[in-house]
Amino acid sequence: MKTYRIVVDGQTYMVEVEEVKSDGQAPAGNPVPRTAPAPAPVAAAPASPPASGQAVKAPLQGTVLDIPVKPGEQVKAGDILVVIEAMKMENEIVAPLDAVVDQVHANKGDVVASGDLLISFR
Repeated sequence: MKTYRIVVDGQTYMVEVEEVKSDGQAPAGNPVPRTAPAPAPVAAAPASPPASGQAVKAPLQGTVLDIPVKPGEQVKAGDILVVIEAMKMENEIVAPLDAVVDQVHANKGDVVASGDLLISFR
């Protein structure tokens, strides 16, 4: 058995790996029950609160799938501004307030980082 140290999102985990024989059966052993901490549930991605009431930033890293709004368009709080795919899930980023879209700072297919500017308002 080999022991490896793995770091995931800044958390370090020690894992033991057994070699599997060619017949597909793992060697019998005394398993040591270990419980990894349960990951925190991922909530739907809310839009960032607007910086100075004038912008929406990406709440997570991902790929822009859709931008259903255009500059000059009137949006209401809750309207979908951008759809970002992250970890094979589509996250709808919604307008935090009633406003007029001034600029769209991302394009379909762009990879955005958390905190990147997506939409600015007038």
